[in-house]
Amino acid sequence: MIHVAGSPLQESGNWPAGSIESMIIQLMVNSPYMYTYRSMESLAFELKLRKNIVSSARQMEQSGVSFATFAETYVNPRYWTMNEFGGIQLRADARPSAAIRDIYTNGSDYGFECAGAMLIIYYHAALNVFGEATFNRIFPNLYIYSWHADTDLGLSPIQTSAFLPGDVVYFENPDFDPRASQWRGENAVVLGDGLYFGHGIGILSAEKMIESLNRKRRPGAFQSAYLSHTVVRPNFQYLERFARQRAFAAVKYQSVVITHNEDSISLIRYRLFLSMVYNGGQ
Repeated sequence: MIHVAGSPLQESGNWPAGSIESMIIQLMVNSPYMYTYRSMESLAFELKLRKNIVSSARQMEQSGVSFATFAETYVNPRYWTMNEFGGIQLRADARPSAAIRDIYTNGSDYGFECAGAMLIIYYHAALNVFGEATFNRIFPNLYIYSWHADTDLGLSPIQTSAFLPGDVVYFENPDFDPRASQWRGENAVVLGDGLYFGHGIGILSAEKMIESLNRKRRPGAFQSAYLSHTVVRPNFQYLERFARQRAFAAVKYQSVVITHNEDSISLIRYRLFLSMVYNGGQ
């Protein structure tokens, strides 16, 4: 169900039949969950960003970028530097917009793991929605490592079985082969029509994604991979304000970077590492 300005959505004919926006609207309308928006403009913004997340995921599949573990990460040094943990830092003399676009236009110069791929997809989608000038003001100092995201993305894990195109889901692989721990799971973008994009695996149905992960299990494994009910979503309504105003806060507060050596983890597992740091490792 969708509520706009306190009332149920009366019509959804603003988007062409068969479009991804129309698909998302129908999924929301038929969902047992409530989706609330302050205005039609707010709803339209979320649909636009979701559409661009899907498009950016599909473009990454065609970009030529490779999957790489943290230890094997590589980038175009014209735009990025790397640290010992596999973190990718924007160069001080590079524009964020140009650096993100370079990943898509010169994909063979890049290799990274799947959590970082999800962040790059978010940034690329935001760039296409906001344009270069606004994007560069919102995200001036990009650092891509695991699930360490710019706070203005407002990423949060949500427990739900109602997936929408543009969501990021996680396929758990509890019996992964420890000799290839990058297959402990797979972050994947929901594309719609039963398809998902996972960096390093490609565009597959949930069943085929699970089959692929099951081939990466330890010898003698018996527990199948599965699609969890945790999705990651940006804070669409918070991000919308950047589309409506020119002035941004002069000070941006970022979360602590939690370094680890576990490739392909979920946002929830990354947050678990974060909580352990704040709780003294308990």
